Amino acid sequence: MNKTVNELREQFRQLRLAETAEKLPQLLREAEKSSWTYLEFLESITGYELAKREAKNLEKRMKWARFPFEKSLDEFELKGQNVLTARELAQLRELSWLEQQYNLILLGPPGIGKTYIAIGLGLEAVYRGFNVYFATMGELVQLLKTEEYLNKSKVQLKRLRSA
Repeated sequence: MNKTVNELREQFRQLRLAETAEKLPQLLREAEKSSWTYLEFLESITGYELAKREAKNLEKRMKWARFPFEKSLDEFELKGQNVLTARELAQLRELSWLEQQYNLILLGPPGIGKTYIAIGLGLEAVYRGFNVYFATMGELVQLLKTEEYLNKSKVQLKRLRSA
């Protein structure tokens, strides 16, 4: 049981724990310096790997969502518009409509914040682990029109349906 750090790192990679394999020397030094127990050391390894995986998954979900910009609902100003109340916005943020698999359609004249709200709700969903695909109505119509003969449209609509 006398393995070198490089051999252990290779075993971590074979187990598909690549992030831990890279961080292993630092984790070992920190464990020695702080006199961690075996349980504390294992907890740090698993915690590190899980945190890195979640960060990568979040990054992947954000890329797939294709948001034109990132604006949180915390920055949305309800003052000056009379369509949506603070209570209604809070209910939308709970995402119960999403968990119940309801569609949400935002209608209204230009400039009232439909895109902003859609992106804000999409960001909330991404942070909670949902797959999101952002498309404007024009993009959606174009995708539906070209689905039959463009592979790109087929792929995008597949992602849209899975989200």
